[in-house]
This record gives sequence, structure tokens and C-alpha cells, in this order.
Amino acid sequence: MTTSTTGSTTGTGSGNVATDETDRLIASNKVEGTAVYNRQGERLGTVYNFMVDKRSGQVAYAVMSFGSFLGMGGSYHPLPWKVLTYDTGKGGYVVDLDNDRLQKAPSYTGSQDPTWNRAYGSQIDSYYGVASDWDTR
Repeated sequence: MTTSTTGSTTGTGSGNVATDETDRLIASNKVEGTAVYNRQGERLGTVYNFMVDKRSGQVAYAVMSFGSFLGMGGSYHPLPWKVLTYDTGKGGYVVDLDNDRLQKAPSYTGSQDPTWNRAYGSQIDSYYGVASDWDTR
């Protein structure tokens, strides 16, 4: 059995399993590529991927792709998941961030491989002014 994307399910031997999106959950492949806007409505980039805490299962960071063309060039900006708000009218996430502040934010390029550790996570959280969960990880 398959239903709409607002409640997509697939029939299995043991019942229905959400595969796409429900009223509270969304599949990761639907989040990746979603636009990210600032409060003024300017498009900043798109969600490239997100980082999930292995222990809690919670999304810790959305990695936003910024300034790239067809996935080349540009930079990646980890944003604490807590600073993103989904706006159904825009069909994307909104963050309280302007281009100037974004340019100064923690970021990396495609040729870099950041070390996702306590120091890096704390730097990101501090920049965006959110409580760091790294002390509980």
C-alpha cells in the first residue's frame, strides 16, 4: 500500500512502514537539497547532509552547501539543527543569519575533511549561540 508524500507508506509483511514523510517525520533524502533561507527571505544555500549523534539518534547539525555550482566549489557550513526552523510557505529551512555572518561562520571546503569532535562541535555551537550537547556525548 502506498499513500501520498504527506504520509507515504509501503506495505510489508508486518504492516505499514513510513518511507517518505509523515506529519512528524521526514526521510533524510527529502531533507538533503532543501533550501536554507535567512530571515529576510534570501536563499543562502541548501542542506547538503546532516550529522546524526550515534548515541541519541538526534540530528546535531545540518551541513549547508553554500556558493557551489553543480556541487563544485563553494563551501560547507555546519549549522546546529536547533537554529533551523522549517517554513512551509518557503518550502525550506530558515536561519537567523545574514551573508556577512555566514562568511565568518565555521566552514570547510570539499577538499577538507573536518574532524567532528568536541572542540569542533563546541566552536560551531558557540558561534551560533546555542547550548552545546557535546558535554553529554
